[in-house]
Amino acid sequence: MSFPFEIDSEIEAVKEPVEYEIDSATGQLTGKKVTGIEAIKAWAYMALHTPRYRHIIYSWDYGSEIEELIGQTVTQEYLDTEIPRIISDCLTANPHIKSISNIDLSFKNDKLSGNFSINTDYGEVTMSV
Repeated sequence: MSFPFEIDSEIEAVKEPVEYEIDSATGQLTGKKVTGIEAIKAWAYMALHTPRYRHIIYSWDYGSEIEELIGQTVTQEYLDTEIPRIISDCLTANPHIKSISNIDLSFKNDKLSGNFSINTDYGEVTMSV
């Protein structure tokens, strides 16, 4: 007995990403749609600023776990290794993002900020968060 339909063995190609643009200074949507590497930057910004596992609308692969470190008593060495892992784990969930490199973190007045490079299908882009 055979299936009443044919199963196509080819996987559909991943389409070019489209996202709404985010003003990184304010964190607000601008209302414009962006594609390609700019869409990946917008996706990355939102993924890093969304706590993982909190909102049921998102997959458990989406978001970051950085918020879980707030209020924890940990060493600087722990943060220096754990934050890059969290950032990489968060962003490489996107099929267009291949790797994260050049992570440079700084802590001032208990605020974490950093710069890093995102290696994508569309080239490399530097982000600051």
